Amino acid sequence: MIKLPQTEEQLMEYIWDLNEAFAKDLLERYTDPKPAPTTLATLLKRLTDKGFITFKTYGNSRAYSPLIKKEDYFEQHLNNLVEQHFDNSAFSFASFFTRKSKMSKEELESLKKIVDEQLKK
Repeated sequence: MIKLPQTEEQLMEYIWDLNEAFAKDLLERYTDPKPAPTTLATLLKRLTDKGFITFKTYGNSRAYSPLIKKEDYFEQHLNNLVEQHFDNSAFSFASFFTRKSKMSKEELESLKKIVDEQLKK
């Protein structure tokens, strides 16, 4: 699965959040300065051509919905990150992440619970 450019990934975030959306719904999600409607149409066409979204036509309007699950997209790219930058070691990545991120004590405790649950399985 390809890594989307930031502009397309941002639009995918909106589509994932809404699950089905018309162009006007998507434009409302952007903060100022909002993209021009023609720019949005170009981004939607690119995502359609790449197989990330599909649409249903209602009269002159299209309702867009995702073909790729958000979790699947980010899982693939996280795995690529681990493979390319952490010698394919999930441990190295997890170690780096827990040491270098600004996680609170509560977040670290929650992460510890997740690890403990996985160890029990």
